[in-house]
Amino acid sequence: MTKDNERLEVQGGPVTRRQFLNRAGMAAVGAGLMAQAGWRPAAAESAGRPLPTRVLGRTGEEVSILGLGTAPVGEGPPDVEQAQRVFAAAMDRGVNYIDTARIYGNAEEALGKLIPDRRDDLFLATKCWTDTAARAEESLDESLRLLNTDYVDLCHIHHIGGKNVDQVLADDGILEYLVKQKEAGKIRFIGLSGHARSSRFLSVLETDQIDVVMMVLNYADRNIYEFENEVLPACRERNVGVVAMKAFAGIRGGFPYHSRAYVGCPTHPDYLQRALGYALDLEGVACAVVGPYNVEQAIDNVEMALAYEPLSETERAEIIEYGERLAQELGPRYGEVS
Repeated sequence: MTKDNERLEVQGGPVTRRQFLNRAGMAAVGAGLMAQAGWRPAAAESAGRPLPTRVLGRTGEEVSILGLGTAPVGEGPPDVEQAQRVFAAAMDRGVNYIDTARIYGNAEEALGKLIPDRRDDLFLATKCWTDTAARAEESLDESLRLLNTDYVDLCHIHHIGGKNVDQVLADDGILEYLVKQKEAGKIRFIGLSGHARSSRFLSVLETDQIDVVMMVLNYADRNIYEFENEVLPACRERNVGVVAMKAFAGIRGGFPYHSRAYVGCPTHPDYLQRALGYALDLEGVACAVVGPYNVEQAIDNVEMALAYEPLSETERAEIIEYGERLAQELGPRYGEVS
């Protein structure tokens, strides 16, 4: 990593929109980092190829192997119009799995301006950050209004690792509410999403009401959290669809830095393609959600997904070794492990 990169990663204070866009190529989860390092995906080789799809477990739905994460743009400086351009760049290139949430700033508002003309082509997922039915109802209704649709394909119980599982499963809990909304047609499938405490995922999976799980699955956090060893096998046993997030090991420092473009992606540019390959190679994973900061990164992410091939034994061994070293630096930045 260059000295300039290091300076950006430790620099503090607010940034202007122009500074943000200038720095975004250095920033978190988008693959625009590759362009800064002189690496470009094999676009010529993939020209004209459709973005590959996989079946999302028991849902039976075909989703693109690359999903569009909307948190970085939604929570960051870009306005709604700029967010629209970023999101449209991915959708126009075949990304049909769209991941958003009520708490992602203006992301749902921006998506709501794109969705009506594309609704039938998208698998739209949002989230409720609560454990009670009453607050879930308020959140879901607001999401539907902003997204400009009368249903979502998937609604996650968001950050399940930070929830009271007993309340989630109570008669007035969020799970019972989502089951009723599934019956009513407001949602098609129920999911869990989260970053920590894998044991809480397992408790809710035992209800057999969960259709999809989105969790941290990457080459570095495999050494910190137990999602790959514990939750992923449980999902495979139940044919629960699996979506990988933080494929590039997320954002250095964790949650507080989504909107700070000067805090860099911990994955070195040379390893980005292999990092995506590692996540997609995991048995049971249908899709890897990546959140770009700008249009360039949205396009580069698609090109990288088009260039995806299973890792060779050598490539896998190299990125696992790299991940072991990186994990010691990163630590459990997304919350408690168990």
